[in-house]
Formats: sequence, C-alpha cells, structure tokens
Amino acid sequence: MRRLLLATTLFAGLAQAADPIAIDVHRDANCGCCTSWIKHLEENGFAVTDHVETDMAAVKSRLGVPHRLGSCHTGVIDGKFVEGHVPAADILKLRAQPNLIGAAVPGMPMGSPGMEMGDRKDAYKVIGLSKQGEESVLADYPAN
Repeated sequence: MRRLLLATTLFAGLAQAADPIAIDVHRDANCGCCTSWIKHLEENGFAVTDHVETDMAAVKSRLGVPHRLGSCHTGVIDGKFVEGHVPAADILKLRAQPNLIGAAVPGMPMGSPGMEMGDRKDAYKVIGLSKQGEESVLADYPAN
C-alpha cells in the first residue's frame, strides 16, 4: 500500500511538472517568423493563445513596451510583456523576477528562436525592464 501511495504521488508530481505554461502572443497576420517563434514556445512546454492583430503598435503601447525594445510580436505571461524573439528559457527567467515588467529581444536577430537561418547566428541580448524603467541583461547570446 505504501509503495502504491508513493508511486501515485510521484506520478502526480510528474504530471503537474509537465503542465504547459500559458502565454498569449499578439502578432500580425502576415508575419512568418512570429509563427516560428510560437512553434519554439510550444516545443518548450508553453500553451500559446495566438492573437492576430491589425494594430501591433497599439498592442505594444497598451502593454508598455518601449519603442527602443520593439520587435515584430509581443507575448504576455503573468502580466509581463515578452517582446520579440525571446528564447523560452529566458521567459522562465523573466517569470522568476518579480521586479521585472517585461523582457525583449529588440529587432529580429538571425539565429534567435523563430529567426533561424542555417548556421548563421547574430549576437543579441535579452533585455529585462524593471518597474522603475531600468534595463538589465537577462542573457547574452554571441554570434558564430
């Protein structure tokens, strides 16, 4: 009986750990890299709700994304913005930092998730934005 209880508890814990993480993604209907980034998120345990928008500038403004950190699509997780081609692992870092209101990969760097082009990888940084408007580097990805 004790082994059965232990096995049941272990299985329940594993099932919970595998629950997908909900994220909303706002994107333009004509953007191919946005759907590639969504695929990256889904492959890394996220459950994506896809919102096709007609005015991305209005979405970014409403979510508080500074223009200097802009990219092509904007995610929202736990009330925080995720701008551009932020890797799934860095979204998890964002979630663990209560002082941050968002994270961004400005522009559209080659080699970032959703912007894969063979072996080409541009250098890029994942920038975190605090409630006070201060920027910090959450991750730094070198070029190859």
